Amino acid sequence: MLEARNITVTRGGKMLLADVSAAIVPGRLTAVIGPNGAGKSTLLRVMAGELRPTAGSVFLDGVNIRDVPVAQLAMRRSVVSQSVNLSFPFTALEVAMLGVTVPGFGVRDQEAAEMAHRALHAVGLSNFEARMLHELSGGERQRVHIARALCQLNAARSDHNGTSALLLDEPTASLDLKHQGDVLSVVKEQSRNGRAVLLVIHDLNLAAAFADDVLLMADGRIVGRGKPNDVLNEDLLSHTFGCRLTIEAASDGRRLVVPATSTLKLKTGAAAE
Repeated sequence: MLEARNITVTRGGKMLLADVSAAIVPGRLTAVIGPNGAGKSTLLRVMAGELRPTAGSVFLDGVNIRDVPVAQLAMRRSVVSQSVNLSFPFTALEVAMLGVTVPGFGVRDQEAAEMAHRALHAVGLSNFEARMLHELSGGERQRVHIARALCQLNAARSDHNGTSALLLDEPTASLDLKHQGDVLSVVKEQSRNGRAVLLVIHDLNLAAAFADDVLLMADGRIVGRGKPNDVLNEDLLSHTFGCRLTIEAASDGRRLVVPATSTLKLKTGAAAE
Protein backbone atom coordinates (compact mmCIF):
# COMPACT_ATOMS: atom_id res chain seq x y z
CA MET A 1 0.00 0.00 0.00
CA LEU A 2 1.12 3.57 -0.75
CA GLU A 3 -0.15 5.79 2.04
CA ALA A 4 -0.02 9.52 2.79
CA ARG A 5 -0.43 10.39 6.45
CA ASN A 6 -1.34 13.87 7.64
CA ILE A 7 0.28 15.64 4.70
CA THR A 8 0.56 19.41 4.76
CA VAL A 9 2.28 21.36 2.00
CA THR A 10 2.95 25.09 2.25
CA ARG A 11 4.72 27.03 -0.48
CA GLY A 12 5.23 30.79 -0.63
CA GLY A 13 2.95 31.32 2.34
CA LYS A 14 0.10 29.43 0.65
CA MET A 15 -1.24 26.14 1.97
CA LEU A 16 -1.58 23.67 -0.91
CA LEU A 17 -2.47 20.64 1.21
CA ALA A 18 -3.86 20.69 4.74
CA ASP A 19 -3.52 17.54 6.89
CA VAL A 20 -4.40 15.14 4.06
CA SER A 21 -4.37 11.38 4.55
CA ALA A 22 -5.00 8.95 1.72
CA ALA A 23 -4.03 5.45 0.62
CA ILE A 24 -3.92 3.63 -2.68
CA VAL A 25 -4.28 -0.11 -2.40
CA PRO A 26 -2.98 -2.84 -4.72
CA GLY A 27 -5.70 -4.13 -6.98
CA ARG A 28 -7.73 -0.91 -6.95
CA LEU A 29 -7.87 2.25 -9.07
CA THR A 30 -8.29 5.39 -6.99
CA ALA A 31 -9.39 8.54 -8.83
CA VAL A 32 -8.71 11.99 -7.39
CA ILE A 33 -11.23 14.59 -8.53
CA GLY A 34 -12.00 18.19 -7.67
CA PRO A 35 -11.95 21.74 -9.05
CA ASN A 36 -8.84 23.51 -10.31
CA GLY A 37 -6.47 24.39 -7.50
CA ALA A 38 -7.88 21.75 -5.15
CA GLY A 39 -4.45 20.18 -4.56
CA LYS A 40 -4.86 17.04 -6.67
CA SER A 41 -1.53 17.22 -8.52
CA THR A 42 0.28 18.29 -5.37
CA LEU A 43 -0.99 15.21 -3.57
CA LEU A 44 0.15 12.98 -6.43
CA ARG A 45 3.63 14.52 -6.42
CA VAL A 46 3.95 14.06 -2.67
CA MET A 47 2.83 10.42 -2.87
CA ALA A 48 5.27 9.81 -5.72
CA GLY A 49 8.14 11.11 -3.60
CA GLU A 50 8.78 14.02 -5.96
CA LEU A 51 7.69 16.76 -3.55
CA ARG A 52 8.67 16.85 0.11
CA PRO A 53 5.76 17.83 2.36
CA THR A 54 5.97 20.54 4.98
CA ALA A 55 4.52 18.08 7.50
CA GLY A 56 3.43 14.47 7.42
CA SER A 57 4.93 11.45 5.66
CA VAL A 58 4.32 8.99 2.83
CA PHE A 59 4.76 5.27 3.45
CA LEU A 60 5.32 2.46 0.97
CA ASP A 61 4.29 -0.80 2.61
CA GLY A 62 4.91 0.76 5.99
CA VAL A 63 8.35 2.22 5.17
CA ASN A 64 8.79 5.98 4.97
CA ILE A 65 9.29 6.73 1.29
CA ARG A 66 12.26 8.97 2.17
CA ASP A 67 14.03 5.85 3.48
CA VAL A 68 13.47 3.84 0.29
CA PRO A 69 16.59 3.91 -1.95
CA VAL A 70 16.01 5.75 -5.23
CA ALA A 71 16.78 2.67 -7.34
CA GLN A 72 14.31 0.57 -5.37
CA LEU A 73 11.66 3.29 -5.56
CA ALA A 74 12.02 3.31 -9.35
CA MET A 75 11.17 -0.39 -9.33
CA ARG A 76 8.13 0.11 -7.13
CA ARG A 77 6.36 3.14 -8.59
CA SER A 78 6.11 4.92 -11.91
CA VAL A 79 4.71 8.39 -12.63
CA VAL A 80 3.10 10.01 -15.66
CA SER A 81 3.05 13.79 -15.19
CA GLN A 82 0.49 16.08 -16.78
CA SER A 83 3.08 17.42 -19.23
CA VAL A 84 6.58 16.15 -19.98
CA ASN A 85 8.94 18.06 -22.23
CA LEU A 86 11.91 16.34 -23.85
CA SER A 87 14.40 18.50 -25.70
CA PHE A 88 16.19 15.60 -27.38
CA PRO A 89 15.13 14.20 -30.79
CA PHE A 90 13.80 10.86 -29.55
CA THR A 91 11.48 8.49 -31.37
CA ALA A 92 8.39 7.13 -29.67
CA LEU A 93 10.13 3.77 -29.23
CA GLU A 94 13.18 5.39 -27.65
CA VAL A 95 11.02 7.32 -25.17
CA ALA A 96 9.12 4.17 -24.19
CA MET A 97 12.44 2.39 -23.72
CA LEU A 98 13.54 5.04 -21.21
CA GLY A 99 11.30 3.26 -18.73
CA VAL A 100 13.09 -0.03 -19.36
CA THR A 101 16.67 1.18 -19.20
CA VAL A 102 16.61 2.46 -15.61
CA PRO A 103 20.02 1.67 -14.05
CA GLY A 104 19.87 -1.53 -12.07
CA PHE A 105 17.07 -3.14 -14.07
CA GLY A 106 19.54 -5.20 -16.08
CA VAL A 107 17.31 -5.60 -19.15
CA ARG A 108 19.02 -6.57 -22.40
CA ASP A 109 18.59 -4.26 -25.41
CA GLN A 110 16.49 -6.73 -27.38
CA GLU A 111 14.23 -7.44 -24.42
CA ALA A 112 13.90 -3.70 -23.75
CA ALA A 113 12.81 -3.07 -27.32
CA GLU A 114 10.25 -5.87 -27.14
CA MET A 115 8.80 -4.46 -23.92
CA ALA A 116 8.57 -1.01 -25.49
CA HIS A 117 6.82 -2.38 -28.57
CA ARG A 118 4.25 -4.16 -26.39
CA ALA A 119 3.63 -1.07 -24.28
CA LEU A 120 3.14 1.15 -27.33
CA HIS A 121 0.72 -1.41 -28.75
CA ALA A 122 -1.21 -1.37 -25.47
CA VAL A 123 -1.80 2.39 -25.73
CA GLY A 124 -2.75 2.25 -29.42
CA LEU A 125 0.55 3.38 -30.96
CA SER A 126 1.70 0.21 -32.73
CA ASN A 127 2.71 2.03 -35.90
CA PHE A 128 4.35 5.01 -34.23
CA GLU A 129 7.64 3.48 -33.08
CA ALA A 130 9.80 5.37 -35.58
CA ARG A 131 7.93 8.68 -35.32
CA MET A 132 9.79 11.56 -33.65
CA LEU A 133 8.19 12.61 -30.40
CA HIS A 134 8.01 16.30 -31.40
CA GLU A 135 6.01 15.32 -34.52
CA LEU A 136 3.21 13.76 -32.48
CA SER A 137 0.08 15.43 -31.21
CA GLY A 138 -0.24 16.23 -27.53
CA GLY A 139 -2.46 13.22 -26.98
CA GLU A 140 -0.09 10.90 -28.82
CA ARG A 141 2.86 12.17 -26.80
CA GLN A 142 0.93 11.55 -23.60
CA ARG A 143 0.27 7.97 -24.64
CA VAL A 144 3.98 7.47 -25.34
CA HIS A 145 4.76 8.55 -21.78
CA ILE A 146 2.15 6.16 -20.43
CA ALA A 147 3.89 3.41 -22.40
CA ARG A 148 7.19 4.49 -20.79
CA ALA A 149 5.64 4.20 -17.32
CA LEU A 150 4.27 0.74 -18.10
CA CYS A 151 7.70 -0.33 -19.33
CA GLN A 152 9.29 0.86 -16.11
CA LEU A 153 7.02 -1.25 -13.92
CA ASN A 154 7.16 -4.26 -16.24
CA ALA A 155 10.96 -4.20 -16.41
CA ALA A 156 11.57 -3.90 -12.67
CA ARG A 157 13.00 -6.95 -11.01
CA SER A 158 10.29 -9.08 -9.43
CA ASP A 159 12.34 -9.91 -6.33
CA HIS A 160 9.89 -8.26 -3.97
CA ASN A 161 6.30 -8.97 -2.99
CA GLY A 162 5.44 -5.38 -2.15
CA THR A 163 3.25 -2.75 -3.71
CA SER A 164 3.79 -1.75 -7.33
CA ALA A 165 2.16 1.64 -7.97
CA LEU A 166 1.25 3.61 -11.08
CA LEU A 167 0.48 7.32 -10.59
CA LEU A 168 -1.00 9.39 -13.43
CA ASP A 169 -1.83 13.10 -13.57
CA GLU A 170 -4.58 13.88 -16.11
CA PRO A 171 -3.52 11.21 -18.64
CA THR A 172 -6.64 11.76 -20.78
CA ALA A 173 -6.57 15.58 -20.92
CA SER A 174 -5.42 15.74 -24.57
CA LEU A 175 -7.17 12.64 -25.86
CA ASP A 176 -10.29 12.17 -27.96
CA LEU A 177 -13.11 9.97 -26.72
CA LYS A 178 -11.84 6.73 -28.26
CA HIS A 179 -8.34 7.12 -26.90
CA GLN A 180 -9.63 8.19 -23.49
CA GLY A 181 -11.35 4.83 -23.26
CA ASP A 182 -8.34 2.95 -24.67
CA VAL A 183 -5.88 4.52 -22.21
CA LEU A 184 -8.09 4.15 -19.16
CA SER A 185 -8.80 0.54 -20.08
CA VAL A 186 -5.04 -0.06 -20.03
CA VAL A 187 -4.76 1.75 -16.70
CA LYS A 188 -7.67 -0.21 -15.26
CA GLU A 189 -6.04 -3.45 -16.34
CA GLN A 190 -2.97 -2.49 -14.30
CA SER A 191 -5.10 -2.38 -11.16
CA ARG A 192 -6.78 -5.66 -12.04
CA ASN A 193 -3.30 -7.17 -12.31
CA GLY A 194 -2.59 -6.18 -8.73
CA ARG A 195 -1.03 -2.75 -9.02
CA ALA A 196 -2.07 0.23 -6.95
CA VAL A 197 -3.21 2.99 -9.31
CA LEU A 198 -3.69 6.67 -8.47
CA LEU A 199 -5.38 8.71 -11.19
CA VAL A 200 -5.87 12.48 -11.10
CA ILE A 201 -8.69 13.30 -13.49
CA HIS A 202 -11.09 16.15 -14.19
CA ASP A 203 -13.76 14.17 -16.02
CA LEU A 204 -16.19 12.99 -13.35
CA ASN A 205 -17.91 10.54 -15.65
CA LEU A 206 -14.63 8.83 -16.54
CA ALA A 207 -13.94 8.57 -12.81
CA ALA A 208 -17.35 6.97 -12.35
CA ALA A 209 -16.73 4.53 -15.18
CA PHE A 210 -13.23 3.34 -14.26
CA ALA A 211 -12.48 4.04 -10.58
CA ASP A 212 -12.91 1.64 -7.70
CA ASP A 213 -12.48 4.44 -5.17
CA VAL A 214 -12.79 8.22 -5.42
CA LEU A 215 -11.15 11.03 -3.45
CA LEU A 216 -12.89 14.40 -3.83
CA MET A 217 -10.67 17.38 -3.02
CA ALA A 218 -11.24 21.09 -2.49
CA ASP A 219 -9.05 23.80 -1.01
CA GLY A 220 -6.23 21.39 -0.24
CA ARG A 221 -8.41 18.96 1.71
CA ILE A 222 -10.24 15.72 1.06
CA VAL A 223 -13.94 16.50 1.34
CA GLY A 224 -15.32 13.17 0.19
CA ARG A 225 -14.06 9.62 -0.19
CA GLY A 226 -15.55 6.26 -1.03
CA LYS A 227 -16.92 4.34 -3.97
CA PRO A 228 -17.95 6.41 -7.02
CA ASN A 229 -21.68 6.13 -6.36
CA ASP A 230 -21.16 7.31 -2.78
CA VAL A 231 -19.03 10.36 -3.61
CA LEU A 232 -20.78 11.42 -6.81
CA ASN A 233 -23.90 12.88 -5.27
CA GLU A 234 -25.56 16.12 -6.27
CA ASP A 235 -25.25 18.11 -3.08
CA LEU A 236 -21.60 17.30 -2.39
CA LEU A 237 -20.47 17.87 -5.98
CA SER A 238 -22.52 21.05 -6.41
CA HIS A 239 -21.09 22.50 -3.22
CA THR A 240 -17.52 21.52 -4.10
CA PHE A 241 -17.54 22.73 -7.71
CA GLY A 242 -19.61 25.84 -7.07
CA CYS A 243 -22.27 25.07 -9.67
CA ARG A 244 -25.43 23.04 -9.78
CA LEU A 245 -24.79 19.50 -11.00
CA THR A 246 -27.36 16.78 -11.46
CA ILE A 247 -26.92 13.02 -11.36
CA GLU A 248 -28.45 10.70 -13.93
CA ALA A 249 -28.47 6.91 -13.68
CA ALA A 250 -26.80 4.98 -16.49
CA SER A 251 -28.19 1.66 -17.67
CA ASP A 252 -25.36 -0.23 -15.93
CA GLY A 253 -26.00 1.45 -12.58
CA ARG A 254 -23.21 4.02 -12.82
CA ARG A 255 -23.89 7.65 -12.08
CA LEU A 256 -23.59 10.28 -14.80
CA VAL A 257 -22.80 13.84 -13.77
CA VAL A 258 -24.56 16.51 -15.83
CA PRO A 259 -24.27 20.31 -15.40
CA ALA A 260 -27.67 21.86 -14.80
CA THR A 261 -28.94 24.55 -17.16
CA SER A 262 -28.75 27.13 -14.41
CA THR A 263 -25.82 27.52 -12.03
CA LEU A 264 -25.72 28.50 -8.41
CA LYS A 265 -23.15 30.77 -6.83
CA LEU A 266 -21.88 28.36 -4.25
CA LYS A 267 -18.70 28.70 -2.26
CA THR A 268 -16.18 25.98 -3.08
CA GLY A 269 -14.89 24.52 0.15
CA ALA A 270 -14.96 21.65 2.52
CA ALA A 271 -18.14 19.66 2.79
CA ALA A 272 -18.70 16.67 5.01
CA GLU A 273 -16.41 13.72 4.56
